[in-house]
Amino acid sequence: MTIFRGTFLDTPDNPFTGGDLRVDTDAGVLVTDGTIVARGTFADVRQAHPAEPVVDLTGGLVLPGFVDTHVHFPQIRAVGGLGLPLLEWLDKYALPEEARMADASYAAGVASEFVRGLAAAGTTSALVFGAHYADAVDALFTASSEVGLRVTSGLVVSDRLLRPELHTTPSRAYDESLALARRWHGVGRNRYAVTPRFSLSCTDELLAVCHDVLEEVPGALFTSHLNENETEIAAVSELFGGCDYVTTYDRHGLVDRRSVLAHNVHPTDVELKLLANAGASVAHCPTSNAALGSGLFPLTRHLQHGVRVALGSDVGAGTGFSLLKEGLQAYFAQQLQAEDGHPLSAAHLLHLVTTAGADALGLSSEIGDLSVGKRFDAQLLRPAEGSPLAVSIAHADDPEEALARTFTLGTPADVRAVWINGDLLHT
Repeated sequence: MTIFRGTFLDTPDNPFTGGDLRVDTDAGVLVTDGTIVARGTFADVRQAHPAEPVVDLTGGLVLPGFVDTHVHFPQIRAVGGLGLPLLEWLDKYALPEEARMADASYAAGVASEFVRGLAAAGTTSALVFGAHYADAVDALFTASSEVGLRVTSGLVVSDRLLRPELHTTPSRAYDESLALARRWHGVGRNRYAVTPRFSLSCTDELLAVCHDVLEEVPGALFTSHLNENETEIAAVSELFGGCDYVTTYDRHGLVDRRSVLAHNVHPTDVELKLLANAGASVAHCPTSNAALGSGLFPLTRHLQHGVRVALGSDVGAGTGFSLLKEGLQAYFAQQLQAEDGHPLSAAHLLHLVTTAGADALGLSSEIGDLSVGKRFDAQLLRPAEGSPLAVSIAHADDPEEALARTFTLGTPADVRAVWINGDLLHT
């Protein structure tokens, strides 16, 4: 057993439905075998367990580990390719890097950089867009296992309109996907995600195979892209006989509670209703949407229809691994919209990067907040003395204001320690 002492902030009750930020100052959290077994004032927890070691985290903020619901492992070296919309950006920056994943040694190096970058930014769980090559996906799962992250990922499949070396066939996609799932799904903290790149690059035959794989791997997730760019949306409609983007997946049984679809910047009301009724989730990726000029995310419409929403970094179109930055950009994007924007507080932002992400990934019974019974996936944010964030926090009126200032000024450099399952990560 170990007692962690500090100021703990989390959102076990959804702020979008009336919940508040939970703040416990000078609190004690008792952890046994990676699970939180008691939480209260430090004095009370210490009195009940006088012989247990104490880890002193005072002088900072202890938050749940962040949950990134959309991030591309092959694209870490493409971050910062600015000045182009989605499809042109893919051709110039992202897809050349995707093709380099054919080199297993190159992929292994990128995978190591990737998982350590996530952990250093306070991200403990992630739904990761894998690679088009099975050996590269192996490298990702191997690297995540070494660091200890909770990673859900899989083979990315496409059979048209990309570089030819990134194409597969339905039969090969089926065989390689199942082989990877059998090797990694449920092993350690790894899980499998069925991952067609997007409908633009996938025929109906390939999407049907994706459904077959999803049904054959109990507990697997489904992830892809949705309604990101207006040119892309028009092309998808033309390819699929005029149907909407969500239906291209739904007619193959790929839209349900297991589905996490990235972006959805330009949805119709019909699509939002379908997503809500199916229980699917949307990964909002605000820095990517801004960098590519894709548009402003209509959060209010998603909430009105009851669609689950969490945040993703979308590296490499996104501008880094930090979900603090994504939270701040989400705030900006909502502020800029007169009708479709939803005013966001610090509690909303923390919810979007922790509990909402855990819910989207089907992990809310294990992680997302720091309640008794949950796993101790946590991070300590403690800025350097004299830094702008430290100065700002010192003048905050209360912990919620300190959290708002952390989202405004915080960076991965302020993440001093990260725990997963109670284990301190050494990245």
